[in-house]
Amino acid sequence: MAAITGTTDTYAMVGRAEDVSDAIFDISPTDTPMLTMAKRGRATQTLHQWQTDALAAASNNKQIEGDDATFASASPTVMLSNYTQISRKTVVVSRTADSVRKYGRAKELARLVTKYGKELKRDIEAGIVGDQGSSAGNATTARSSAGFGSMVTNRVFPDLAANANTTSTVPGYAGGVFTAPTNGTAGTFVEVNLKDALALAWADGGNAEVIVTNTRQKRNMAGFAGASAFEGFSVANGRGQQGAIVGAVDIYISDCGTHRAVLDR
Repeated sequence: MAAITGTTDTYAMVGRAEDVSDAIFDISPTDTPMLTMAKRGRATQTLHQWQTDALAAASNNKQIEGDDATFASASPTVMLSNYTQISRKTVVVSRTADSVRKYGRAKELARLVTKYGKELKRDIEAGIVGDQGSSAGNATTARSSAGFGSMVTNRVFPDLAANANTTSTVPGYAGGVFTAPTNGTAGTFVEVNLKDALALAWADGGNAEVIVTNTRQKRNMAGFAGASAFEGFSVANGRGQQGAIVGAVDIYISDCGTHRAVLDR
């Protein structure tokens, strides 16, 4: 059916009002699990230092009755350090741009400050979980803080017969700085890697409650032998409710305890 001759339609109309949603939808994820879990402290210098001490190895300590005691030199504490790092986001908005009418926000400066604040948190998260070493910097080079990847010296690398990670090096601490590791040929993450890492953490005095991982490695965890028994297993949540299919591992129980698997982007 054709329109009546002379009909004014929207295609020929001039001055139509815009139809723009008066909201801005942030589509980027902002979760930072490692930063959220970390305890807060205060640094008063660009070089933040702390001391560690360790007990002597346990032994069968037996002595002769009435024997005169001898005295051994006590072991000193160990001083460790990490440098602070400056992170920055810059923004400049003209007064006119902040004053004109806009969709989705009243003030452009407020929008950008909020946005860049979220970006800074993600930058800090990336630094925390990364392999960056520490550095004092200088007048032309920025200081850098060591990430967890450089501070864990008793690391486990996948070492598989078909894809051995023989070129990897572990980080170290010397001269007041943490050295970044060198990652070699990537191996496939298998359950024995996780067991070895948890055992080393326990032997070093740690109680690993959280396993921070990406989606690829978490999916590998879902393929572990123990987990495969429940893969595709349907669980009824109660009469009249929907069931759930188990296809993931959120809790891993090892000989060293119970560990929660947390995704980190």
